[in-house]
Amino acid sequence: MKTFLKSAGFVQSLADPSLFIFRHNNHTIYFLLYVDDIVITGSDNNLLERFIHVLGREFDIKDLGPLNYFLGLQVSYQNDGLHIGQLKYAHDLLVKHDMLLSKPVSTPMSAKTTLSSDDGDILANPTAFREIVGSLQYLTITRPDIAYAVNSISQFMSHPRTSHLLAAKRILRYIKGTLNQGLFIRPQCQPLHISAYSDADWAGCPETRRSTSDYLCYIGTNLISWCSKKQPTIARSSAESEYRALSHASVETTWLAFLLHELGTKVQFPILLHCDNLSATYMASNPVFHARTKHIELDYHFVREKVAAGSHRVCYIPSVDQPADHLTKPLHKHRHSLLTHKLFHQRSSSLRGDVKAIPQNQHIT
Repeated sequence: MKTFLKSAGFVQSLADPSLFIFRHNNHTIYFLLYVDDIVITGSDNNLLERFIHVLGREFDIKDLGPLNYFLGLQVSYQNDGLHIGQLKYAHDLLVKHDMLLSKPVSTPMSAKTTLSSDDGDILANPTAFREIVGSLQYLTITRPDIAYAVNSISQFMSHPRTSHLLAAKRILRYIKGTLNQGLFIRPQCQPLHISAYSDADWAGCPETRRSTSDYLCYIGTNLISWCSKKQPTIARSSAESEYRALSHASVETTWLAFLLHELGTKVQFPILLHCDNLSATYMASNPVFHARTKHIELDYHFVREKVAAGSHRVCYIPSVDQPADHLTKPLHKHRHSLLTHKLFHQRSSSLRGDVKAIPQNQHIT
C-alpha cells in the first residue's frame, strides 16, 4: 500500500506514519491506514471518487460510504460539528461483563479509596479483571474522565486482588450512567491556537511515593489529547513533579503543532502551557540551575528550550480553575461533575448514530 500511495503522489507523514497526504493544485486528500481499515477525506468529492476508483483497481476493497463507525469509534455529524464516542463499544463491554443492569454511580473512583497491592484476597482467576482493564484502556480514547481511574487499576495487572476488581466494576457502573459521553469537535478558524493544561499530584502513590502527572491538550476549544501517568521516579518537591508534567505537555503540543503543519494548517504561536504551580512556571523560564533542580534529568528541560525559543509560553492558572486536576486523583461528586462538564460537550447519540450532514469522509476496508 505504501509503495502504491507514493507512486500516486502521496507523501507519508513524519508525525504519523499511518497518514499519507496528497496535494494537487488547491485540492488535498488525506489517507489514514490502520491494518486493513482506511479512512479517506479530501477537499473535492470528484477527486476522491477518482482516487477510490483507482485504489479499487489495485486492491480488493469495499467502500463503506460516509464514516460512521471506525475501530470502535462511533462518529455522528451535527450541524455545528462532529461527535466522536464509543457508545456501542461501552454498551458491549457492559453486556460482556454482566454490568448492564448495574446501578450507576456518579464518579469512576471513590475519593476516599486508596488502592494497595496487598488489600483484599488474590483473585483465583484474574482473566476477567485483565479483560476489563484492557477494554477500559481502549475506552479512554474518547473518555478522559475515566483516565485516572483506569490508570490506577492498570498498575495491579500482575497480581490483582478483590479490591482491584471492585474498583474496575465501579468504573463500569460509572460508564453505565454516562454512556452517551464523548468528544465534540467544532470547526476552528485559522490560525489554530494550541494550548495545554498540566498538573501533578505530588507523592500521590502511598506505596512508591511517586507522583501522577497529566495534561490536557486543546486545539481551539476542542479537547484533542490527554494523558494520566505515574512518573517514573520520585519527585523531591511539588514543583519538580509539576515541572515534569509541564515538560510532557510541551512535548505533546510540539508534536501536535508539527502534525497540523503537515496537514497544511496554520498554527498560532506561542503555544500556551497552563500550570497551577508558580515554582514550576519560574523553573521553565529561569535558565539558572538551583540546588533543587540540579538532579532533574536533562530531558525534562525540553520545556525550558521551547520557552526560550518563543514557541511556548508558560502561564499560571489557579488550582480551582485547573481542568487537568481531573486526571491526577479521585474527586468528590461535585468537583468531578464540574470538571467533566468542562471536558465534554453533551450531545445526544445512539447505537446507530445520527447523521444529519454527510461530510467528505469515506470509510474503506
